Amino acid sequence: MHSSGQLRQLSHQTGDPISYWLELGSEAIQLNELLETPISITFEKKIQCVSCGREIKKTYNSGYCYPCFRDLPENDLCIVKPSLCHYQEGTCRDSEWGEHHCMQPHYVYLALSSNVKVGLTRKDNELRRWTDQGAVRGVVIAELPTRKIAGDLELELSQYVSDRTDWRKMLKDEVEEVDLAEVRAELLAKIPDQYREFLLPFNAPTQLQYPLCSPAHKLKSFDLLKQPVVQGTLLGIKGQYLILDTGVFNVRKHGGFHVRFSHASQEQSASNL
Repeated sequence: MHSSGQLRQLSHQTGDPISYWLELGSEAIQLNELLETPISITFEKKIQCVSCGREIKKTYNSGYCYPCFRDLPENDLCIVKPSLCHYQEGTCRDSEWGEHHCMQPHYVYLALSSNVKVGLTRKDNELRRWTDQGAVRGVVIAELPTRKIAGDLELELSQYVSDRTDWRKMLKDEVEEVDLAEVRAELLAKIPDQYREFLLPFNAPTQLQYPLCSPAHKLKSFDLLKQPVVQGTLLGIKGQYLILDTGVFNVRKHGGFHVRFSHASQEQSASNL
């Protein structure tokens, strides 16, 4: 069976395990059902910007053309480094967008993917954020009134806890054995007084389970511009990665690519065992 269309990042729904869909044009392909099934992804030599639809030769920031990368507010540097938010200075690329996305309550959290990391996300978006990062556990620390203030607290806490994930360790399931509750308690003593009014009561860390038959053993990361056909048996999905027996495919990285996605039927897969 096969489908063709423009690739978007994986969508998912919280569950035990998390359910994943491959967004391909107007079609959403349920991936959990394809575990242990041979699949192939073939680049159809066409890339379109995920925002304006312009046909391009390469993407910026996972799917955008250069003008959209340069001009859209969601691609500004302050999205990656929220402490650099400049909305209040009147220089936001789109003040209406900033009002709806940045001048809203945000959580600062701890998540465990490869190691403990500190991060932030809009209020009530934490499960989606943790899933995209491949975190196995997460706990919210504080609720701040804007993205800028949340970014300031995140920057403060990054002195003590990393704000990055090692994607290789995350995919190999090499996760540090740490107690997020203990790390949270230790960090609370280091939070400056101006943020204490925003601290939230402790709730037990949320556990996340991914659809995995096996962690990644081959960490070759496929690039459709260099290898237009990717084939292998689907062993799992974690974060925005498809884990194959031949390597790993970062779906988010290939946003905007037009691809043909094929998979064997479950009956065919079983007959090959």
